Amino acid sequence: MAAELRSTSHGATMVLTISNPEARNALGPEIYAAGVEALGVAETLPEVRSVVITGEGATFCAGGNLQRLLDNRRRPPQVQAQSIEGLHNWIEAIRTFPKPVIAAVEGAAAGAGFSLALACDLIVAADNAVFVMAYASVGLSPDGGGSWSLSRLLPRQLASELLLAGERIGAQRLHALGVVNRLSAPAAALADALALAEQLNAKAPNVVASIKELLNEAPESSLNRHLARERDQFVANLHHANGRIGIEAFLAKQRPRYE
Repeated sequence: MAAELRSTSHGATMVLTISNPEARNALGPEIYAAGVEALGVAETLPEVRSVVITGEGATFCAGGNLQRLLDNRRRPPQVQAQSIEGLHNWIEAIRTFPKPVIAAVEGAAAGAGFSLALACDLIVAADNAVFVMAYASVGLSPDGGGSWSLSRLLPRQLASELLLAGERIGAQRLHALGVVNRLSAPAAALADALALAEQLNAKAPNVVASIKELLNEAPESSLNRHLARERDQFVANLHHANGRIGIEAFLAKQRPRYE
């Protein structure tokens, strides 16, 4: 069965399911391309307010397909470089997507699967899920932004342990460290992610987009520059129709219905 990225709708949430069960949902170029395309479509659809990425069955994603990587050693280096560019295009598309992206993780998130989860805005994981950066264990270095994300989310010593030693880390510990947002019972991660998505879907889309922009810009911005960006975003959102809707609903003790 060919690997694919399945797209389904759950209310205002698009669910992207990595489907490659024979290889524990390993990733490949066809999935990267489908991921970029799906987010491009979702961005243009106002009825889509959020995206959940999950894996078919009991595994989120085993990362790269090692057999495919071994085969690529027999081909020119640019073949693998092009494949990694496809992955990185998907990671960048997730980071810059103006709507919330939630990872729903069951079982293992390994290698690029771990990087993929880290690229999402929020992570909901089964309490027995396991995350591992196994690259060094097979003679490889990270891709998918894994080293970038971990270096920003964790102390250097812990990031070094995960990347250099290839140590596994459980969802419960990552939750305690603030990397995983919510823990679920096994087999309930997708349902809980959809519930979280529904909560976010009720927010004003323009405000969600502003918050994602500000969070993406903050690490590289000076305080002075960032304060100016916050000012500009605040003023724009105040004068957006949703600014009036939100304030009036709050004052009237009603639930806002944003455009």
